[in-house]
Amino acid sequence: MASRVSNFSNLIQRVSASCLLDPLCAVRRDPDYANGKYYEDDEERDLEHFEEGQDTEEEEEEREATQQEENNGGVRTLEQSKRESRMEGLAVEMEVLLNEVFDAVSMMKRAYVGLQEAHCPWDPEKMRAADVTVVAELKRLGVLRERYRRSILVNGGGVSGRRSIDGRAVGLREVVAPYEAAVDELKREVKAREVEVENLREKLRSVTNLGGNTKKGRSLSKKKLTLSPSQVIAAPAPELFEATMSRVKEALKSFTAILLSLMRSAHWDISAAIRSIQATSAAGGTKNTSSKTGTHHVKYSLESYISHKIFQGFDHETFYMDGSLSSLLNPEQYHQECFTQYRDMKSMDPVELLGILPTCQFGQFCLKKYLLIVNPKMEGSLFGNLDQQNQVIHGNHPRSEFYREFLGLAKAVWSLHLLAFSLDPSPNQFEASRGAEFHPQYMESVVKFSDGRVPAGHIVGFPVSPGFKLGNGSVIRARVYLVSRM
Repeated sequence: MASRVSNFSNLIQRVSASCLLDPLCAVRRDPDYANGKYYEDDEERDLEHFEEGQDTEEEEEEREATQQEENNGGVRTLEQSKRESRMEGLAVEMEVLLNEVFDAVSMMKRAYVGLQEAHCPWDPEKMRAADVTVVAELKRLGVLRERYRRSILVNGGGVSGRRSIDGRAVGLREVVAPYEAAVDELKREVKAREVEVENLREKLRSVTNLGGNTKKGRSLSKKKLTLSPSQVIAAPAPELFEATMSRVKEALKSFTAILLSLMRSAHWDISAAIRSIQATSAAGGTKNTSSKTGTHHVKYSLESYISHKIFQGFDHETFYMDGSLSSLLNPEQYHQECFTQYRDMKSMDPVELLGILPTCQFGQFCLKKYLLIVNPKMEGSLFGNLDQQNQVIHGNHPRSEFYREFLGLAKAVWSLHLLAFSLDPSPNQFEASRGAEFHPQYMESVVKFSDGRVPAGHIVGFPVSPGFKLGNGSVIRARVYLVSRM
């Protein structure tokens, strides 16, 4: 017990000594003391209070910013909803507009089909009604286009509106550009024609100056005049007839080659077919020399057959399709009418012409000559049916490639016929007979010999195409196939 008291006394003594040696700093009590905070001086306390004030201001600013964002978000949401509503309305309007566009296009397609059907056979009333429908649907499409542009301009606004206007201007330029190019092309063509006319005037003056000399005049009259398609045909001339006859020969060769190719594709006995053709052609009583004809020249026999059929009746003004005598009753007027028809016919596509006027005089000529050249037995063997024959018999013109080639030949012969009756006097047609002697002045051999000259002892095996003697004394030689007399 005594030791415990001693220890406690020692403890008190030690604490007292410590207090005397290290006195406590003066500490003021303030409101912060109640919070358990002790500050050694005022600066430390003021600094902490300033920091707390800063924190409070930052919290208030954050609350204000959050509230502002919430307010702005509400405004943006309202604007976005309005924009979405406007876009939905525009989408509905565009959907309705597209449906109307599709309906208009469908109606226009049906009207266009009706317009095509009215061409063959030709039906003016049906074509007029279909044309009105097509134009109405095109106008309707134009109205829908304007509606679309106005809708984009109103709903798009701003840059979109300007883009729409700019696009409209670009579209207008695109529409006008082809017409401007066509005008420029026509201007260049007019300049070229003016230069050509001036050149022709110079040639005419030079020919007129040289015409004073009789010998030179005669030598110039013997020269062949080559006519280019671009030259303006002012009057019928023998040289023009020669150029047209050259086109007839080319068309005759082309159609013959096509018909021969079809015969080979149908596995015809070409030699037997040619012998049959020659026997038919020789039925008039002329000498038949078919046995002397080489089988490798069957194309000339076929060409002779086609030429004979298509030139039948060439000396009559209508190929004996009717009993017209206009060339005798009023020859000058008839010559002028024939030449006018020739100039019109020269630039026409026969298929398009017959699509518009299938029963015109040229159309009747085509129907008659096709039935003469291609008989039902031949067509049935070549094509396996008589569809083209039936159409031709009923006065319609087939749209096949074979008939198109035939129309090319028919147009060439018809143009030559018109030109023949435009000339005064008209050309005289002649044809070599089988077994006749070869006369180089009037005949031209289709068989080419090695030295360019026809050997002696050759005669006409069969005529290939006719010849003509013109009013100016020139001769278009008849084409013949020559065989040896032995």
